Amino acid sequence: MNAKTKLNKSFWIIAVLALLWNLIGVYFWLSENFLMTDEMKTTMPPEQVELMNNAPAWGIYIYAIAVFGGAIASVLLLMRKKLAVGFFGFSLLAILILQLYWVFAMDIVQVMGPQSLIMPTIVIAIAIFEYFYSKGAARNNWLV
Repeated sequence: MNAKTKLNKSFWIIAVLALLWNLIGVYFWLSENFLMTDEMKTTMPPEQVELMNNAPAWGIYIYAIAVFGGAIASVLLLMRKKLAVGFFGFSLLAILILQLYWVFAMDIVQVMGPQSLIMPTIVIAIAIFEYFYSKGAARNNWLV
């Protein structure tokens, strides 16, 4: 792609929204793992606290890979680097592992009800979109 080629405005809007979305994920990871106090947990439903307490230790790392990988991928997308595709793919894989574990192994629906599927579905859908959008951008030579 010629450096002077002007990209569609939608590319920049999607890239900025992807970065904001992934930074929200980073914020939630940081708050859940470093900022959450026992007082804060008392305001949460007991079932949710029990799920958090019973989650496997490796989940923290998979969650970190998912959110930090997505944030890095978003920055790379804004920088128009093809490496964004790999980071979005790696983030998507981590998201699938984590969300599917929560839904099936931790039986979140049984504990929290069917509405507990809404957020995992949204997170997975957005991650799939980010991955395939970045693949399309690379295929269209928008990324170098």
